[in-house]
Parts: sequence; C-alpha cells; structure tokens
Amino acid sequence: MAIKLRLQRFGSAQRPIYRVVAADARSKRDGRYLEIIGHYDPKGEATITIDEVKALAWLNQGAQPTDTVKNLLTKHGIMAKYRAQNKA
Repeated sequence: MAIKLRLQRFGSAQRPIYRVVAADARSKRDGRYLEIIGHYDPKGEATITIDEVKALAWLNQGAQPTDTVKNLLTKHGIMAKYRAQNKA
C-alpha cells in the first residue's frame, strides 16, 4: 500500500482549512485517511501546525509527501531532520 502525506480540504467556500494527513494514495482527496499529522490554514497569517514526531515516523515508513506538503514540512524544518537521520 503506497502512503502519501497530503492535504485534506475542509471549511466553507472561499475559506479553506486543510488537514495534513497520511492516506492511501488510492483514496479520494477528502476520503479515508490513516492518521492526522497536522493542520494548515492558508488565510491570514498562514497558520501551520504539524506534529513533528508523527511526520518523521511516516516519512521513515516510506510515505511520500505531495509537493505542497513537502513545502510545509520544509518550512517547519522537518525535511531537514529527515534527511539528516537518513544520511547517518
């Protein structure tokens, strides 16, 4: 089963809020997920909340982040920690 770290959309029209989830790559965008690892609110000050331990655990298990999630993880410094763990 291929796992992706991706965004799941919530909120009303013109006011999106996203969950960062680990989900099967074959499931729908807003469908079933395995675990919530964070939240992202792009409006206003662009609030990003990601559980670093859960994100690193999924990355170490082989989950592939989408481009947007990879950018969010990079802003939080999680991708740098993941690369440092895998170099050693």
